[in-house]
Amino acid sequence: MRKRIIAIVAGGCSSELEVSLRSGQGISSFMDKERYDLYIVEVEGRRWEVILPDGTKSAIDRNDFSFTESGEKRTFEFAYITVHGRPGENGMLQGYFDLIGMPYSSCSVLVSAMTFSKFTCNQYLKGFGVRVSESLILRSGFEISDEEVINKIGLPCFVKPNAGGSSFGVSKVKTREDIQQAIRKAFKEDNEVMIEASMEGTEITCGCYKTRDKETVFPITEVVSTNEFYDYNAKYRKQSQNFTPARIPEETATKVRQLTSSIYDILGCSGLVRIDYIITKGDNINLLEINTTPGMTDTSFIPQQVRAAGLDIKDVMTDIIENKFS
Repeated sequence: MRKRIIAIVAGGCSSELEVSLRSGQGISSFMDKERYDLYIVEVEGRRWEVILPDGTKSAIDRNDFSFTESGEKRTFEFAYITVHGRPGENGMLQGYFDLIGMPYSSCSVLVSAMTFSKFTCNQYLKGFGVRVSESLILRSGFEISDEEVINKIGLPCFVKPNAGGSSFGVSKVKTREDIQQAIRKAFKEDNEVMIEASMEGTEITCGCYKTRDKETVFPITEVVSTNEFYDYNAKYRKQSQNFTPARIPEETATKVRQLTSSIYDILGCSGLVRIDYIITKGDNINLLEINTTPGMTDTSFIPQQVRAAGLDIKDVMTDIIENKFS
């Protein structure tokens, strides 16, 4: 059987570039090499290059997403997008692949753009009865007083880039004196800043994917950070503990899995999605954010959850690719 030529697209134009490249390596290690001819494609600004088997790099022809190897033109047949942040998580790459007719792994342009804006996504899902924290949006060029933040949101609160991940630019603010500094820090990462009321409780995350003929919602992971909150060091420098399955009542876990499946359908998601929540007093399940290109290193949440479900990550990857061809 001829192998499909698969691009694992990593990199990006944000602070998450390094994390994305690690996810690219992880996905490459997970995929079925007997079935697919795999290449990692690095996207960074106008530099689009494929890494060839000998370690050299070849420029991508963006007219048809092809490249040259040993003097022969080769055209990719599928793109697995693992660019965290821009342009892979906000719909821009998805739009490009739609224009050239290339199937890809992740959500559509609209869904990617909506979920990339935390404030927009939360407000949209709030209309479907999903519980979210009180928040406001602040755009570049506009200012907000400390009093307005305290009156509308309260303290403590989180100040974060509205679009972005990996906790870059995020601050937990406890005092009036720290509000403006936190806003300036967040604006270094994005031109929109979200200010969100803090919620105390158990932080969890749940992965999900669906194909034409099946639905898979993974076991839930409980996240316990040794830091003030689940920041970059907690995520990537082992300053946290993770428990899969989460140490929560089965009744609550069932509700979380059902909510995850419902949100996936409400938005019209595609491919692997991971949804973060916090369970507050009274077993209230509150949405934190949706990750449409979740981290995929060996220690990331999704691979952990796949193992806990007794599944083979190679089969999951195959499901996601073949679903676009069946």
